[in-house]
Amino acid sequence: MKQYLDALKQVLETGIDRKGRNACTRALFGMQMRYNMADGFPAVTTKKLAFNTGVKAELLGFLRGYFDVKDFQKLGCHIWDGNAEADYWKPRARFEGDLGRIYGVQWRSWKTADGRTVDQLASVIEGIRNSPHSRRHVVTAWNPGELQQMALEPCHAFFQFFVAEGKLSMQLYQRSCDMFLGVPFNIASYALLLHMVAQVSDLQPAEFILTLGDAHIYDAHFEYVEKQLEREPLVLSQLYLNPEIRSIDGFKMQDIKLRNYECHHAIKAPMVV
Repeated sequence: MKQYLDALKQVLETGIDRKGRNACTRALFGMQMRYNMADGFPAVTTKKLAFNTGVKAELLGFLRGYFDVKDFQKLGCHIWDGNAEADYWKPRARFEGDLGRIYGVQWRSWKTADGRTVDQLASVIEGIRNSPHSRRHVVTAWNPGELQQMALEPCHAFFQFFVAEGKLSMQLYQRSCDMFLGVPFNIASYALLLHMVAQVSDLQPAEFILTLGDAHIYDAHFEYVEKQLEREPLVLSQLYLNPEIRSIDGFKMQDIKLRNYECHHAIKAPMVV
């Protein structure tokens, strides 16, 4: 995870201070990180990553197209609690706990102009299986027509798959990148998704590439970032997926495990909503 730490340090030391929608940030525009899955699973080790109740649970919620915060909570995931209760969103919510048409809804149930719905992820997996060298293996959560119907506009906006020599790679474009709290989580989440799609497509996971747009550190996080940068990264963990799962809809919590995860203790910091 040295790439991540180097990027974190670069933003802290050379970023530009700006006043944004919800707080002051120090930011750089346009960065990239590449993670080879053969090197191990990219779970951050310089602080504890909430893999089970965070990464794994949220991703399964996305894959199921969840839009009710209570459904995420049943998986043990409370990441969306603050968004569900945010003052800017509550007047637009359709019911208590509604999150609107967020990531998983767009992935699995995109609305077309003629009233149909498109399961983008299922279509891409079918394309990977039947036409692996296509350049159209793209899933997007950025839906301009429905941004006002979301408790949070997509930060990780769209991702693309690439097949070569029996291996599957993925690139994610993230428009808004909370470098301290969000980005380590996003790296692990999409690396997990890469492994899952590779397994159900009979391919080996190869490389996860993260392209960052607005890469920023909130000023409220400066002291926590400095603490993290004092720590040395540890050996990467290994991901286990139940090999019997052959459908992207078949994964359950118990089918996904992070093995040999060693890390420094947690650094708790407030999430800026």
